[in-house]
Amino acid sequence: MAGGRTLVAGVDSSTQSTKVVVCDAGTGEVLRTGRAPHPDGTEVDPRSWWAAYQQASAGLLDGVAAIGVAGQQQGMVCLDEAGEVVRPAILWNDTRSAGDAVDLTAEFGGPKAWADAVGLVPVASFTVTKLRWFSRAEPDLADRTGTVLLPHDWLTHRLRADGGAPTTDRGEASGTGYWSPAAGTWRHDLVRLAFGRDVALPRVAGPAEVVGETAAGALLSAGTGDTMGGALGVGLRPGDVVVSLGTSGCVYGLGDVPTADASGLVAGYADATGRFLPLVCTLNAARVLVAVADLLGRSLAELDDLALAAQPGAGGLTLLPYLDGERTPNLPDARGVLAGLTRANASAANLARAAVEGMLGGIADALHALRAQEVPIDRVLLIGGAARSRAVRAVAPALFGAPVSVPRPAEYVALGAARQAAWALSGDAEPPPWPVAAEEITAAGTPGVYERYVDVRQQALPLLT
Repeated sequence: MAGGRTLVAGVDSSTQSTKVVVCDAGTGEVLRTGRAPHPDGTEVDPRSWWAAYQQASAGLLDGVAAIGVAGQQQGMVCLDEAGEVVRPAILWNDTRSAGDAVDLTAEFGGPKAWADAVGLVPVASFTVTKLRWFSRAEPDLADRTGTVLLPHDWLTHRLRADGGAPTTDRGEASGTGYWSPAAGTWRHDLVRLAFGRDVALPRVAGPAEVVGETAAGALLSAGTGDTMGGALGVGLRPGDVVVSLGTSGCVYGLGDVPTADASGLVAGYADATGRFLPLVCTLNAARVLVAVADLLGRSLAELDDLALAAQPGAGGLTLLPYLDGERTPNLPDARGVLAGLTRANASAANLARAAVEGMLGGIADALHALRAQEVPIDRVLLIGGAARSRAVRAVAPALFGAPVSVPRPAEYVALGAARQAAWALSGDAEPPPWPVAAEEITAAGTPGVYERYVDVRQQALPLLT
């Protein structure tokens, strides 16, 4: 309690940083915030997350009654029998296990068998493929591994001062490739297939469960993956689809039944409330805009000005934005392609516009994949760092083919973790109804832009595979 308020905290341990928010448990009003950076790279010592949490939360947690942690999904955290970290965690955006994903898919009977078993088809991002790579490439370290956790599992367990075995939640577990959203159980046979033997896995806690206490006596909620935390934070409802434009582009909606997409485009995740969260993820989102701004020697604000000065369609330029490989479509070794370049359209403004349209073209691909799984899309909620871009807001509605709302800028993953903490603290049947202010946006049409993007992608596929 503080000044008559009940306080809860939410932690977002993301790829790039730790964010902490302290909120009023009843209203969701943000009262305190903190932030600390993470090391760059696709593998990171988990202890750096703990150091960042301590820095970000310093002086913020007085009077906090409950804490929830949401973390980057699919990272592999390996512990020995004493609970010590065996090797740096391999993160979701590491693609070294791409070949192992292909092998595992074939060994278990193909894409449909995987989709039916765990709601997804292996690609390099999923933890199950990292287990195979680890057992194959670093057998001595793999032999020392007794427990495998996900990033939020590890941080939640590190916060616990009351002992007990590690826990996770169904949302986080559903991104591993060895937990079944349909059955609600671990698939130990798939762990053995990938790793060659069993390892200890965390207990899957219930959505509103209290899993422990901190040294200061704050209750710990189950926590969840960052995507599921974002869904909680933005107040996702049936018919809404979130487009989150951060390091990656995540597109997800809410469902009452699990999905099983044998194409591998849609991952059939669970959410943090007991429902399901079909999701499509791209590796390339906001960093595409950063890369092109750097190439042009401009700031992001100047890139916006350039893109808005160009005509829709960028004078015929089309950018396939696969700058870091790609997950959707599954092209881990692909590189970006700029098509349609002529002397007439070779301008900074057209390149800026092509960057925005290309990034959003990849997101439009993701929305089409959700529609193919009969996920209703009545409204798109646009969040993440790139949602602040004026050019992104101008282009998005036409490329997405749906009304777009932009919730006010906020740390929605951390807010979702805090909302889960408030839910666990209350013991109520549903999370507290925290309001979310949003701006409705419209834009002029961009005829033929997405169609040309699809055509260029299809023509370039032989060069990208």
